[in-house]
Amino acid sequence: MRQRSLLILTTAITAGALTLSACGSRGQTDSGDKNKKTTVVIGVDAPLTGSLSALGQGIKNSVDLATKVANKQNEVPGVTFKIKSYDDQAVPSSGKQNATSMVDEDAILGTVGPLNSGVAQSMQGVFAKADLAEVSPANTNPALSQGDAWASGKKSRPFKTYFRTATTDIIQGRFAAQYYYKDAKKRKVFVIDDKQTYGAGLAKIFAQEFKRLGGTVVGTDHLTVKETDFSGIAGKVRSSGADSVYFGGQYPEGGLLSDQIKQAGAQVPVMGGDGIYDPAFIKASGTNNDGDLATSVGYPVEDLPSAKTFVKNYAGQKYPDPYGAYGGYSYDAAWAIIQAVKAVVADNDGKLPDDARAKITEALNKVSFDGVTGKVSFDQYGDTTNKQLTVYQVKNGAWKDVKSETFKD
Repeated sequence: MRQRSLLILTTAITAGALTLSACGSRGQTDSGDKNKKTTVVIGVDAPLTGSLSALGQGIKNSVDLATKVANKQNEVPGVTFKIKSYDDQAVPSSGKQNATSMVDEDAILGTVGPLNSGVAQSMQGVFAKADLAEVSPANTNPALSQGDAWASGKKSRPFKTYFRTATTDIIQGRFAAQYYYKDAKKRKVFVIDDKQTYGAGLAKIFAQEFKRLGGTVVGTDHLTVKETDFSGIAGKVRSSGADSVYFGGQYPEGGLLSDQIKQAGAQVPVMGGDGIYDPAFIKASGTNNDGDLATSVGYPVEDLPSAKTFVKNYAGQKYPDPYGAYGGYSYDAAWAIIQAVKAVVADNDGKLPDDARAKITEALNKVSFDGVTGKVSFDQYGDTTNKQLTVYQVKNGAWKDVKSETFKD
């Protein structure tokens, strides 16, 4: 699709306009007017307020853009797509409440989100009981799709309704360790995490790979989310003789941690995952943090030929917030749901079936299209088949990509 619109379909659909009617209680339509369309709602769960709202708003806006594009080009004849957003504030209990609310909203036939893996854990069971699919653009914890025993090789998909367009920390953590050891030539790393599902899991995978390569973990520690004084940890880093730091966590704490490590006299880079890859990481630090590093899923969106239309359309909507690290993946997540709806409608004579949610979940397993971030499809666990990643570095006060590649074992 490099020379064509990124909106080309791969799901065949019967030619001609389809007349849809709501089946059961799904969707909304006016049976008295054949020109009226069925409304399909895509739920969006993300931290829309709080310290991670910069990422959450980008997720919501990108899903909104996908529905607007679908409606403009009549992607599914007879269907109008809308979004309904929910704020989880990065809190698992709020996410679970939101999941319950979405399940109770009959018009919601698919959901995008959440941002945080810990929030996703609280939502998965609720969605599974209702056959309501969720496609996360940002979750990276392996257990969400491969089960708690994934590390021992006993992979088992816990919930058939869970999908993601972001690659897992199995890939991201190892990719980061390989860059630190092979490219940056680091040998003594101090590993810190925020005790959360995402951060602790990522740090563990990183440390295992770094040691496997021959590096040494000279110290470990943990911090607490929303705390601001990390001087104790910074002192440990300085005295450990570490030539580098790896942090599993998010940018609010990551920026302050980097700041305080350097203020303590340890002039070493801090590296993290996609949770710190945000301009707010740099803004959170009062000390120059040029040289700090982050990995993020996929290639830089701005550099992808497949993303040019997305970038242009997003700017055209004049959203108050940038699409951020997960904008492209959020758009692709929403588009995957739209394609699943299209396939289900085509297979049911132009109508939504009574069991639309279950059918859409099933159809997602077969979705395949050229999206903003590249080829979009899912494997047997609901994980993306796209294993592209990028290392970014802070240079002159801004993130700059330094290495992009498709991860290979």
